Amino acid sequence: MEEGTFLEWLKKTGDFVNEGDPLFTLESDKAAQEVESTDSGILELLPDGPKPGAVIKVGAILAYLLAEGEPPQALDATPETTSLTPPVVYSQGAASVHSAKPVAVDATKATTTATTASPRARRAALATGVDLATVTPTGKSGRIRERDVLDASSKKRLPSVGWVDVPVTATRRIIAEKLERSVSQTVPVTITGRCDASAMVLFRNQLKAGDATPLPSFNDIILKIAAGVLKAHPNLTGRWAGTSIQLPDAIDIGFAVETEDGLVVPVLRDPGSLRLSEISRRSKQLIDAARNRRITSQETKDGCFTITSLGSFGIDTFTPVIQFPETAILGVGTITRVAVPLEDGSFASREQLPLSLTFDHRALDGAPAARFLQTLRRRLENPTAWI
Repeated sequence: MEEGTFLEWLKKTGDFVNEGDPLFTLESDKAAQEVESTDSGILELLPDGPKPGAVIKVGAILAYLLAEGEPPQALDATPETTSLTPPVVYSQGAASVHSAKPVAVDATKATTTATTASPRARRAALATGVDLATVTPTGKSGRIRERDVLDASSKKRLPSVGWVDVPVTATRRIIAEKLERSVSQTVPVTITGRCDASAMVLFRNQLKAGDATPLPSFNDIILKIAAGVLKAHPNLTGRWAGTSIQLPDAIDIGFAVETEDGLVVPVLRDPGSLRLSEISRRSKQLIDAARNRRITSQETKDGCFTITSLGSFGIDTFTPVIQFPETAILGVGTITRVAVPLEDGSFASREQLPLSLTFDHRALDGAPAARFLQTLRRRLENPTAWI
């Protein structure tokens, strides 16, 4: 980890902080986590300290911990040196204090530090003609990496008219990296099918008429039934390990949630053992946490299968990307009323639900994947027998 998104302080200026106290909340890998202090003292926040949503790098000074009776921001009056109280520094999961004594900094030399760049970055700068002094570093401790130089080079080549440079957020970069990893480390194949969702629509309407609280969504119903189908088809829950396929002890299913910052995948633990009302309650809690940036890393870990839906956007079939290192992901489309031919040659109006299953062809072949989709379709067509 090289950076994270600051969410909020859990303490305020003047609070006494004990070692191990949660100090602030940070978002990394699309999950929020509380960062603990590794020392004790009186907290003093900086006037220009990080605000909610700010991206901070590992090693950044966030605040100070003062000793009893020590004046706030102890600064020497002489311009040559600045005496700094030990700072609260973010250091990969903990807020630490560098020293118990003030640190003397020569202010006249503070701005003359040479640019730090990796050898590959320097070679790339020579090849592309990029001035390292103009490059924004993303490496640890402000180190310029090769990709920083290449990014700067590509920006130089952009036309001066007609393009707007929109910065990519840390969350968007994480999503991109995960998608690239999925595509590069799986052999994805997508198969599609449709099921008659008339009984499922009727079942949910009956729950709605009975004032069911909370009212399950169609995704809650699909999640409940899919958990049972996965127990009958465990090869879709495995993870490819090269010389073996690892199968999970429990069927924990992730479901994609759209947020302002990008897609988040909370994981519902063992939904097959839960009542539909409990699935609905827990999924709503996870959705709310994800959209309010309160989802924890533990709540997005160790899923063995993922369900994603674009039905609310009117999409029928699509190609979902596998949530690596999982083996399969189910895409759910929009329920549409269509004319369906019957055995006697007549037509009837039925609710049709399109399903798209993407699976890793290394872990299983098309026939077992098709059998899973076939079993899921049959159970969705008669949901009350399986809920």
